[in-house]
Amino acid sequence: MDEEIAPDELAGLLDADESVAVVDIRTAAAFSHGHIPGSENVPFEELPQRVEEFGDADRIVTVCPHGKASLKAAWLFQSAESTDDAAIQSLAGGLDAWDGDLEAAVDDGTAANGAPTADETATDAPF
Repeated sequence: MDEEIAPDELAGLLDADESVAVVDIRTAAAFSHGHIPGSENVPFEELPQRVEEFGDADRIVTVCPHGKASLKAAWLFQSAESTDDAAIQSLAGGLDAWDGDLEAAVDDGTAANGAPTADETATDAPF
């Protein structure tokens, strides 16, 4: 596994419409505030149960805020039999280092992936 990919290299792959599964491991709320266009949100705690979903991917790039937790996520993908044939990397420096565009929540109160935003799920309940 080439452990990391530079942000500009990932941007080049995405601009060239290369087949890359960008997996953002932040919470749904953080993802809804801004994420790399075309990325899929799989919060880190869900990753062990969902890694099989990426069995057909040729290339997987994991993303987190600073590039630390996404290294662990990349190692998890690397250890899974279903992703043996995929090139797996973590985004070096995470979203802090990403200089490209970000998508954010759409105006209907849901994130681009359909997840409710924090405002949509807020209640006045004391519990």
